[in-house]
Amino acid sequence: MLASNFYFLIVWDCFMRKPVLTIFYQFDPWHSTIGGIQTIIANFLKYAPDEFELRVVGTASQPDQAVGKWQEANFADRAVWFMPLFRLQNDNVRKIFPTTLRYTAALLGHRLSSDFMHFHRLEPTLAALPWSGDKTLFVHNDIREQIQHRGNGNAMLWQRFPKAYFLLERLLIGQFDQILSCNAESVKLYQERYSALLGHISHIRNTVDTDTFYPLSTEERQQARITFAQGMGLPEDTKFVLFAGRLHPQKDPVLLVRAIAALADPGVHLLIAGDGELAPTVRSEVERAGISSRVTLLGPLTQAQLANLHQIVHVFALTSTHEGMPLVVLESLACGTPVVTTRCGDTPNLLTANSGEICQERTAAAVADKLRQVLQHPEHYSAEACVSVAQPFSARSVIRDVYDDMLQRWDKRISLSTA
Repeated sequence: MLASNFYFLIVWDCFMRKPVLTIFYQFDPWHSTIGGIQTIIANFLKYAPDEFELRVVGTASQPDQAVGKWQEANFADRAVWFMPLFRLQNDNVRKIFPTTLRYTAALLGHRLSSDFMHFHRLEPTLAALPWSGDKTLFVHNDIREQIQHRGNGNAMLWQRFPKAYFLLERLLIGQFDQILSCNAESVKLYQERYSALLGHISHIRNTVDTDTFYPLSTEERQQARITFAQGMGLPEDTKFVLFAGRLHPQKDPVLLVRAIAALADPGVHLLIAGDGELAPTVRSEVERAGISSRVTLLGPLTQAQLANLHQIVHVFALTSTHEGMPLVVLESLACGTPVVTTRCGDTPNLLTANSGEICQERTAAAVADKLRQVLQHPEHYSAEACVSVAQPFSARSVIRDVYDDMLQRWDKRISLSTA
């Protein structure tokens, strides 16, 4: 009798309560640092259906936040339970001891099983091995290129120990119910390396919040450009190139600065939105090239501020060494702004002839040539063409599909438990 009552209570609990999704990442959603992962997680919180209870295990950015304790807060009109593991300030600049490893070490002392768990880095899942629940690993980069890239040995710790990374991956990969990657090459890599998990590995579109990133009308855009140029003390017909992201070796902002110098056009102005360890190097390169009057470092910006820039600049430039499917590219296109990119990640597969240009060589001259092409012939890159490329990546629809799939797995689990 006691056993049957206990079984009834378990079944009743499954039917009555909401499934719990816990998201693990080293950030504070209310005071986020620069990065596409942070923005994607924010989208998952913002567009979560009411059927889920949301939790985030992150880090504290404010001195008054209680560490190691659950606290309820509001995020985009949604209740979210948040537990910071330790205090972390200015994660835009890397520390000697990587934040991901510090976060992993902090997780090892906890038991945080959940109905659903989302991980955005592999290392923290070492702590999750004994935890029960439905686990998803999101892969945001071309993993093979990221680990084996030799262009700059300082870009990532695992570049020094690639064999160790892949051994760790093999140890941890079997625990996941899903492996979702926004990069086609990473999907292929995992399918090749882990054939037993083929049914668990799939591609997912990256997400752009089209409530925040959207185009202005032609008249609004032109007037906003004039107002912005006047505010900066520049001629009204100044043509703006935008870089946005972490100033990090992977993003290679120095190459873009050199491209602006090679462009040799006083009517073109580079805006650099972001911060990171390469900020002093970027400033030094700007001064060395003698183009201080043509480059402005804006520092880190909010999503709303960044959207305003995407809406008015003439072109967005990406000079990364490797990528997944860069969120910032989707944000630019969603605002109707064309993109010039190096051949990295999935961006070259995304762009159409009238939404951007791809540099075939990683040189300042090649980047300058493509920037010149877009700036001199804006009629070839319409806002409508750019927006149409970004539209399938709308966060509202992509994230809805992920949650729908999770609910189907939840319903299936309940059905099996009551069979």
